[in-house]
Amino acid sequence: MFDSGFGGLTVARALIDLLPDEDLVYVGDTGRYPYGSKPLDDVRGYARELAWSLVDDYGAKAVVVACNTATAAGLDELRAELPVPVIDVIEPGARSLVTTTRTGRVGVIGTVGTISSGAYLHAVARTGAPVHLASAACPGFVEFVERGRTTGDEVTVLAERLLAPLRDAGVDALLLGCTHYPFLARTISDVMGPEVTLVSSADETAFAAHTVLNDLGLLRPPGERPEGGRHRWVSSGDIEWFRMLGGRLLGPELDTTEPWRDGGTVAP
Repeated sequence: MFDSGFGGLTVARALIDLLPDEDLVYVGDTGRYPYGSKPLDDVRGYARELAWSLVDDYGAKAVVVACNTATAAGLDELRAELPVPVIDVIEPGARSLVTTTRTGRVGVIGTVGTISSGAYLHAVARTGAPVHLASAACPGFVEFVERGRTTGDEVTVLAERLLAPLRDAGVDALLLGCTHYPFLARTISDVMGPEVTLVSSADETAFAAHTVLNDLGLLRPPGERPEGGRHRWVSSGDIEWFRMLGGRLLGPELDTTEPWRDGGTVAP
C-alpha cells in the first residue's frame, strides 16, 4: 500500500487488525508530499511509480491506494495496467457515508485535488442513495498531521474556518475524505458538534481488501505463520522522522523504516 505520507497509516492500522496474517509493505512518499496541492497529472505519475514499485520490488499480490488524491488522479489507469487487484479508499468511504446519515444531508472534506476532481461526487452518486452532498477542501490539514500537530489552537482556528460551509449546510454525517484527517478527528468533531457523525474510510477499505483477497483466493491461511504477518515500512523522505512520527501515529508495529529507492519501477 502507499500514501503521500503518514495518512495511510490509518488504513494500515485497520488492515493489520483485520488481516493479522497478511504481510504488509507500506510506502509513505514523504519526499514528495503533500499531494493535495499538486497537479493531478503529477500525482498520477507518482501513483503509477509507487504502485509498480510495490509489485516489482516487493512482490505485492494486491495494492491498496491509501491516498484519496492519488485515487482520484489515477485509479482507473492503475486498475487497467497493474497485474494485481487495486483497492481504493473512495468507494468504500462513499458507501459508508450514505448508510450513516439520518437526514440525507452529508458532507465530505478532502484535499484541493480530491475535492476538485469530483471523485466523491461521482462515488456517492453511484451508490444511488437519495442524499445531498456538500464538500469542502481543507488545505493545511495534511501539513499539520505531517508535522505531528494534531491538536492545538492553530488547528482549531483553521478547522473552524474551513468547516464553516459544512456546518451551514446542516450535514449530519461527514466523511473524512483524506486518510490524514482521522488524526484530526477530535478537533473536527469539536468544531462540527456532537450531532455530526464522522466517517473514516479506513475500516471500510480494510473490509474491501478482505473481500477482494478472499474472493480471489489470495488470503493467507490463518495460523500458517505463528508470528503472523510481516510489516515493512518504507519512506521516500527522512526515514528516521518517518519512524518516529509514524510509530506515534500507528503503534509499536512501526519500529523500523527503510528508504524507498529513487525513481521506482515503471512498466514500459
